[in-house]
Amino acid sequence: MGRRQRGRSRRSRHARKRGRGQLARDHRPAPDLRIMAVDADALSRRAASLYRASRFEAALQAYREVLAIDPDRPDDWLNVGLLLRQAGRAHDALAAYDRALEAGVCNPEEVHLNRAVVLSDDLLDTPAARASLESALAINPEFVPALLNLGNLFEDEGDRKAAKAAYAKALALQPGNILALTRVAEVTRFSDPNDPLIARLSAAVSRHGLTPIERADVGFALGRALDQAKQFDLAFSAYAEANEASRALARNAYDPLAASGFVDALIEEFDSTVQTEAGYCDDSPIFICGMFRSGSTLAERIISSHSRVSAGGELPILPQLVRNRLQPYPTSLTDCPEAFYAELRSQYRDEIEVMGLGGRQLTDKRPDNFLHVGLIKRMFPNAKVVLTRRNPFDNCLSVFFAHLAPELTYASSLDSVAHWYAQYERLAAHWQSTFPHDVYVMDYDRLVMAPREEIERLLGFLRLEWEDACLNPHRGEGQVRTASAWQVREPLYTGSSGRWRNYRDHIDPLVDAFGPPGGRLT
Repeated sequence: MGRRQRGRSRRSRHARKRGRGQLARDHRPAPDLRIMAVDADALSRRAASLYRASRFEAALQAYREVLAIDPDRPDDWLNVGLLLRQAGRAHDALAAYDRALEAGVCNPEEVHLNRAVVLSDDLLDTPAARASLESALAINPEFVPALLNLGNLFEDEGDRKAAKAAYAKALALQPGNILALTRVAEVTRFSDPNDPLIARLSAAVSRHGLTPIERADVGFALGRALDQAKQFDLAFSAYAEANEASRALARNAYDPLAASGFVDALIEEFDSTVQTEAGYCDDSPIFICGMFRSGSTLAERIISSHSRVSAGGELPILPQLVRNRLQPYPTSLTDCPEAFYAELRSQYRDEIEVMGLGGRQLTDKRPDNFLHVGLIKRMFPNAKVVLTRRNPFDNCLSVFFAHLAPELTYASSLDSVAHWYAQYERLAAHWQSTFPHDVYVMDYDRLVMAPREEIERLLGFLRLEWEDACLNPHRGEGQVRTASAWQVREPLYTGSSGRWRNYRDHIDPLVDAFGPPGGRLT
C-alpha cells in the first residue's frame, strides 16, 4: 500500500503515493494473541493484494476485518485512510489517519502530510491543512514533502515570498530534488536569459535517469523561464519536450474520433427539445467553465468580488457524480424523471455543505464542466452558466504551455489541442442555442480591452448590480488554486492577448485548423 500522499503541483494537481516497506508485525507472547496476530497479518497481506489488483472496496473491507481482530495496528489504519480518501470520503479518511497517529504509527510526519492533503484539496480548509503541515515539520523540520506542500498553500494565498522561502528550503535540503527546483522556478520572475536558475533548469532537463514526471516538471518550468526572458524559440523547444514527457505518462493517446463522438452524444442527449419542469427557484450556483487557460479563473475572481457571491473554485462534485452515478454518460440520462435530478441536486448541495461552502451564492469554476451544461440545467433549471472564450491561437498555445494532468491527453500536442478547441466551440454554440437566456460567453480578449463594458454585461446577465470591486479583481482576497494563480492577482492587462505572435514560426498546426491568425486577432 501507499505511504505518503503528494500534494498538488500547481498545474497537474494529481496525487501520487510512494511505496512502503513491509508492515510491522505484532509478536506478543500470549498464545491467543499470537494466533490473533497471525490471522491479522494474513488478512493484512490479503488486503494489500486486493489493493494491488485495484479491488479497492474489497481491500477496504479486508482492512476493516483486520482492525476488528486487532485495532492496535497503525499501518492498517493508515492504509484505510488512503483507501477512504481515494473513495472520496474525506472526513472518514481523517478519522482513520487520527487512529494511525493514536496507535503510534512510524514516521508520523507522513501521516500529518496525508491529513494536510485531504484538508487542503478535499475540504478546502487551509488553516487546518497548514496546522497539519506544521505538525509534520515539528516532528521532522527537514521533511521536504511538507515544505513543498506548505509552499503550495502559500501560493494559493498569494504569498509569493513565503512560498519561495519554503521551496528554497526544500531545495537546499535536497539539491537534486526536481520538484523543489521547479517550484522555486515557478515563483521566480525572469528577465535575464543568463539567469543562473535558467542554467540550472537547463542542466537538470538534460540529466540522465529522470522519470517522465520529472522531465515534464522541469521542462515546463524551463519553458516558462525562457518565455519570460523572451527566448521564444528555446522556450517552445522546452515546452515541446515537456509535452513529450507528459505523453509518456498518459495511459492512452488522444482519440479525435472518440472526442467528436462524445460531443455528438452530448448534443443529441441535451437537444433543444429537452424540457425541465418550470417554476423551480433556488439560489443555484453560478457555473463558470470553458477551455483551460481561457479566462475562467479571472471570471470567477471578477464575479466573486461582488458582495453577494463567494468563490467555490474548481469543485470536483459534478465530475464525481458523472463518474460514480451516471455511466454510461450521457446516454444513462435518457428519460430520467425530475425526481432523479432532484436527488442529484440534493447530493450536490450535501457536498457543498461538507466543504463548508454554504452561505452566499457560490461559483463552481471547474473548466471542463462545459461538458455538463445540459446536466447542470436539468439539476438546476434556473442556473446561470458563464462560458469563457479566448482567441484560439492564444488559448491553444497556453494549453500547450501549461503543465496539465496527463489524462488531459489533448493538451500535449498543438494538433490535438486545436481539435479539442473546435469541439468546445461546437458544444458551446449548442449550449447557447439550447439555453439562450441562461448561457453567457465571456470573451477574454474583449474583457481585457474594455473591462468595464464587459464586466457590466457579465453582471447584468447574472442579475447582479454594479460594484466597483468587480473592476479590480486582483485586489480580492481568497485562494487561487489554478495555473493562473499569479496572473489573476495582477491588474487587468492586454499582455496575454496576441501572445501567439512570439511563436508564429511554430503554430502551423493551429493555422491549419483555424486559418491565418491575422483574420482573428491582429
